[in-house]
Amino acid sequence: MISRKVNNVQEALEGIQDGQTIMLGGFGLCGIPENSIAELVQKNVTDLTCISNNAGVDDFGLGLLLQKRQIKKMISSYVGENAEFERQMLSGELDVELTPQGTLAEKCRAAQAGIPAFFTPAGFGTEVAEGKETREFNGKMHVMELAYKADFSIVKAWKGDEAGNLIFKGTARNFNACMAGAAKITIAEVEELVPAGTLNPNEIHIPGIMVNRIFQGEKFEKRIEQRTVRQRS
Repeated sequence: MISRKVNNVQEALEGIQDGQTIMLGGFGLCGIPENSIAELVQKNVTDLTCISNNAGVDDFGLGLLLQKRQIKKMISSYVGENAEFERQMLSGELDVELTPQGTLAEKCRAAQAGIPAFFTPAGFGTEVAEGKETREFNGKMHVMELAYKADFSIVKAWKGDEAGNLIFKGTARNFNACMAGAAKITIAEVEELVPAGTLNPNEIHIPGIMVNRIFQGEKFEKRIEQRTVRQRS
């Protein structure tokens, strides 16, 4: 069985260069590849195009890359709780392509499946559809969307084995599952890396064939983006 294990995050991110397009899994701060994002900051790669549901918060997640002006373009569905993201977008410093959330997910999944394009009703009649082919299906207008083309996809999983098989936990499955295998090279960081054959095949969410490199992350913070607590009586 082919081993896709690499020793650390530095080896995992080898080959990432300025100007490339990178998919990053996660939703808000849930299931984001924390170690990989921190290493991108250290590598100081610039002019990146990042495909992610949102950009974390000001001092965590993709917000760290925004602080250092390493991201040239954000393709996302939500500005979120990141004030710096909002500031750069409104000032014109950052190129932003806002995409309906379901469309963003499907553009990732289509790339994963090798499907070059698809039609969706989302966005018809709005700015989202400008310059795109439209077609009527069953009496309803649809917009043609192209699958994403990315150099790297970086995902976070709860558990994985050395063959690259992945298991996600709870809502951390989010965009991680549809981004795995959707780029030229997929990198997975996991909380626990086990020998091949250890995982129950019935519990695997993403097969190892979709993963090129896998490593065990460390010191995950797992921050809560919005903490809501009940007032004490």
